[in-house]
Amino acid sequence: MSVKRANAPASLAPSGLRGKTTAFAPHPVSGAPVTPSDEGKSLSASGSDDDLDELDDARRADAGKAAASKGEDDFVWMYTEEPHRSRRMAILKAHPEVRKLMGPTPYTAPLVFLVLAVQLYLAVTLRSHHPLSWRTLLTAYVVGGTSNQNMFLAIHEITHNLAFKSIRANKALAIVANFVIGVPYAMAFKGYHVEHHKYLGEDGIDTDLPSRIEAVVLNNVAGKTFFATFQLLFYALRPGFIRSQKPTIWHGINFAAVLGFDALLVHFFGWRPLIYLLLSSFFAGSLHPCAAHFIAEHYLMNDVEPGSVHSLAQETTSYYGWLNILCYNVGYHNEHHDFPSVPWTRLPALRALAPEYYDTLPAHKSWPYVTWKFITDPSVGMWSRAKRANHGERIDEHVWTQLWRGAEGDETESVASADSSEINREMEEAVEIGYAE
Repeated sequence: MSVKRANAPASLAPSGLRGKTTAFAPHPVSGAPVTPSDEGKSLSASGSDDDLDELDDARRADAGKAAASKGEDDFVWMYTEEPHRSRRMAILKAHPEVRKLMGPTPYTAPLVFLVLAVQLYLAVTLRSHHPLSWRTLLTAYVVGGTSNQNMFLAIHEITHNLAFKSIRANKALAIVANFVIGVPYAMAFKGYHVEHHKYLGEDGIDTDLPSRIEAVVLNNVAGKTFFATFQLLFYALRPGFIRSQKPTIWHGINFAAVLGFDALLVHFFGWRPLIYLLLSSFFAGSLHPCAAHFIAEHYLMNDVEPGSVHSLAQETTSYYGWLNILCYNVGYHNEHHDFPSVPWTRLPALRALAPEYYDTLPAHKSWPYVTWKFITDPSVGMWSRAKRANHGERIDEHVWTQLWRGAEGDETESVASADSSEINREMEEAVEIGYAE
């Protein structure tokens, strides 16, 4: 198989700053000092108006060259960085008031306890029925699957420290939410998910990416159906083969607390309530309408024109439909990756604040259709993911104005006058809450 890669145009980084980096923590694989995608310092162009005009012409001509065409026998390999750092910078410059949306929301914790109460009530109530009875299976799929998917996404939200100001309080709440899942995973998920944001698409780090063996074996209708049915199994096992974590005291607390809760449930009510919770978790990550977000978020399913700005943005896609009500607005996924410190309750406000950056991007109209297309469309499958061998060339933030401004628009006016130190500080603030461990 040939590896499909895309040329990284030098024009995506301002001249005079190309190739320059600032000292950051070592890359988790290579060990070399890099600028992680969500911790990067801002870039600002400098020079005469003529230089800026030439730079903009180059951006318009070359913006999409960094994204390769989808292939049938390989992933899409990118030479550019992930799209969210540069778009975050562009939005911060255009809408500095976005900072007011950052920080915890008071609504997450009460919702966690409400769903926990509902699931425990159903688990205990249904213990008089056989776990494989139609009543138990139907309830576990419709109510339990939806509820546990809600809890998966509550843990996702809490992972970004958006329930409380205290990191310890957030970790404790994540473990409580983990009770209804039946299997301890919340603390392990936190480490992997933060890396998914910081190193989106980086092969060997981002464990959200399918491996080559998965793509080879499962890239057919039967294989894709199996993958969509047992997604949680893949997400649970894949990190152990790709990138293991070093256990912490919080991993131990999570493990002991959830297994202890399981033991108490079995001791007082028998095995059937625990089986109901495990069935709910299985359905939550299987062929369930809400589970489609796992595929919808980062699989390449939109037709994009090579050479367009959309080709840079294709690896994350949002969904704005009503199922977000049940799923902590996780469908607002471009918004979430751009600003991981903005909680679920304010993601619609973020989109409304910067519609020129979000409404101009492709979006899914239906999560169930995403699953159907993934399984049945031969042009979409396990290979439909963007990967990068390393951090990639930087994208200049002004590339994104091409989504909504004409070629004659003066999109460089703010570049020369931008206070780089202020933007650097704002960029750090934009991810500080969401990435704190």
